[in-house]
Amino acid sequence: MNIQEYFGRISYNKPHKDADLQSLTAIFQHHIQTIPFENLSMHCGEAIELDLQSTYNKIVRKKRGGWCLEINHLLFWALQELGYDVCILGAHSYEPAGKGYTAEINHILLKVVIRGDSYIVDAGFGGAYQAWQPLMLISGKDQPQVPGIFRFMEDNGTWYFEKVKRKHYIPEPSDTDLPDTPELGNIRKIYRFTLEPRHIDDFQELNAYLQVSADNILRKKSICTLQTTDGLLALVGWTLTEMKYNHMEDMDLVTITTLTDEEVEKTLKDKFNIVLENKLVP
Repeated sequence: MNIQEYFGRISYNKPHKDADLQSLTAIFQHHIQTIPFENLSMHCGEAIELDLQSTYNKIVRKKRGGWCLEINHLLFWALQELGYDVCILGAHSYEPAGKGYTAEINHILLKVVIRGDSYIVDAGFGGAYQAWQPLMLISGKDQPQVPGIFRFMEDNGTWYFEKVKRKHYIPEPSDTDLPDTPELGNIRKIYRFTLEPRHIDDFQELNAYLQVSADNILRKKSICTLQTTDGLLALVGWTLTEMKYNHMEDMDLVTITTLTDEEVEKTLKDKFNIVLENKLVP
């Protein structure tokens, strides 16, 4: 495992002498714009191993993406190698359908401390709730970024992460568009977490469970999302969604296309730079 090879994978070639916020932000942005959030292994009959060597080989050498457990674990390793004070945290994601947070921890994120300030660094949420920069861990402060305004709220040692949503402009509305739930106005809850440090082994059971449990979204749908320079790409099943942030004031432009089986493979190669070894069943 080689940090220069990782830098090659994320197309990062700037100096990184200091473990400072500027370098962290640049590395993070390269990471989310080159490594897709994807669960395609599950839909290709491939097992997902949670050891670092397997994750490194898959994402860096085979130029694949991964889900939060893989993407953030790889980023954790890279930041450690670069001398950052970084630790793994666990979160309970919010389920809009159930109007509550999951009972079990089902997400991994990172906390980085730089000169006494704590930042949350999470490259593994994907889609429209992916932050583009490290977020300062501070309660009640709006932190505007290109994807929208993010915010943490702390209550008795539990931190809540949320985003202020923007409206969507869809030139040709189609049935495949996911309806925006009007709950809580334009605030979308994302997850809650505590600052208890975790180890990747704490997530082995979750990693195994998500691959076999029929009722979780990752088993039900093949997902591949990637942040771009002005928005995001998302391929869910046969539906390709392209989003351009702030196309108009407080409004994101959304284009939705339904693909054929052949186009799915071509789209993965052309837009996400992914070539699969095994046959994908979307």
